[in-house]
Amino acid sequence: MPPSSAPAAPGAASADAPAPEARRPNSDAAETAPLLQHVGGIDPEAAGDAPEESKKASGKLPRGQIFLLCYARMTEPIAFFSIFPYIAQMVQRNGGLADSDVGFYSGLIESVFSLAQMCCLIFWGRLADRVGRKPVLVWSLVGMAVGPALFGVAASIWQMLLFRCLAGVFSGSGLVVRTMIGDHSTPETQALAFSWFGFAGNVGIFLGPIIGGLLAEPARHLPGLFGRSRFFVEYPYALPGFGIALVVATGAVTCTLFLEETLDKKTDATGLPGSAPDSGSDAGKMSISQLVKAPGVAIVLGLYSHVMLLAFVFTSIIPLALFSPVSLGGMGFTPFQITLYMAVQGASQAMWLLLVFPRLQRRMGTKGVLGVCSIAYPFFFAGYIVLNAMLRQGSEPAIVCFWILGFVVAVIGPGVSMAFTCVQLALQDISPDPHLLGTLNALALTLASAIRSFAPGVSTVVYAVGVRNQILYGHLAWVILIPLSAALYFITRRLPNGKPPISLE
Repeated sequence: MPPSSAPAAPGAASADAPAPEARRPNSDAAETAPLLQHVGGIDPEAAGDAPEESKKASGKLPRGQIFLLCYARMTEPIAFFSIFPYIAQMVQRNGGLADSDVGFYSGLIESVFSLAQMCCLIFWGRLADRVGRKPVLVWSLVGMAVGPALFGVAASIWQMLLFRCLAGVFSGSGLVVRTMIGDHSTPETQALAFSWFGFAGNVGIFLGPIIGGLLAEPARHLPGLFGRSRFFVEYPYALPGFGIALVVATGAVTCTLFLEETLDKKTDATGLPGSAPDSGSDAGKMSISQLVKAPGVAIVLGLYSHVMLLAFVFTSIIPLALFSPVSLGGMGFTPFQITLYMAVQGASQAMWLLLVFPRLQRRMGTKGVLGVCSIAYPFFFAGYIVLNAMLRQGSEPAIVCFWILGFVVAVIGPGVSMAFTCVQLALQDISPDPHLLGTLNALALTLASAIRSFAPGVSTVVYAVGVRNQILYGHLAWVILIPLSAALYFITRRLPNGKPPISLE
């Protein structure tokens, strides 16, 4: 993750003069320098005296390293989502189950990945902080390549559970990648770097189901190539498993050969050498409980969890809302229209992350962008209620308004996704020590995995109950989401504006 604190202004004093008190890392000024309000936190007056090389260094992003990390990041959602197109058929085939039991076991197998991930992330984070980022990333990718390959040849329900669990155990790559991106970033480049990180995750979510769906049952879909292969007839889901394993393995190989270790970089947020704390510093020796109790950390973890909850719930109910009949509170879209809408929304989200967010964050700071997103979230969710009301009304002016508002919701609305990158930057900024970034990210992702293990199921049940019983005209889920998202504004206001002093007491 990006370095933990806003930098002191580089080059403010001459080389021969003693450093002023305000420039010492442990001084009161450093402890209260704003973190979440300004991107770089660089004093404009001091910046004018900074050497030209320091300015360039602070704004330079190692594109090759970021590309490798984004590719590694992409592999985890590919592995997670690749089984979704065929999991129901595979469960029924391997278990000989009745149609009524398929949903339960499919959900169990999908969830065990997140549960195993939740149990192991802190281990991977602590290990990355101790032995290095690169070896932990490479070995987690190797393990995650083995899991899908074995899953594809599973012949029973318990084997599917075991191999899916194995993939979850080794799914620590995401947290190590975000930590390393932070290590490579400066306050001037972290917004762009984490925008690419978020974009890579979205690409993985998009590619995973496509790879899994296209490669499943090759003997039936591609008889000319695989019809005579007894192996692929007997194991119809082996090919997607092998395909995913190959994608993940290429990430492991490229990271082994070309990725640089970042843990031992003696650099702080300014990009200047020699100012990062030693690995043996007091802050670097914090226990997990001490880390959570560190000033501001619990608030940021709570904010991160809240944003992830909104994301998981929305992702779960939006396909249902688009498909449900207009008379029941939905949009009544066809499968093609749903696909088109989701594609437009995904492209819009990528645009906001890559083109808008870095510039906006540079102007407003992380806390400012989060505040805007927290205000927009309730209106974004309420938009779906208004869209349904227009379709129910059915007049020509109402339909015209539907398409206008629909464009706003599909293209402007995904701007709230900037909150995902904001909370990652907030984690970066609040870390008491760069050597604790892996552990802090592990805590955040553990919370996210816990939420992901129950939020989709609960939210779809709430939506179904609201539609079936026509509670609030079928809008029960949206009505719950509106105040839930509005609460984000008040949590955001509690974000610290300055770096509190580190305390181990």
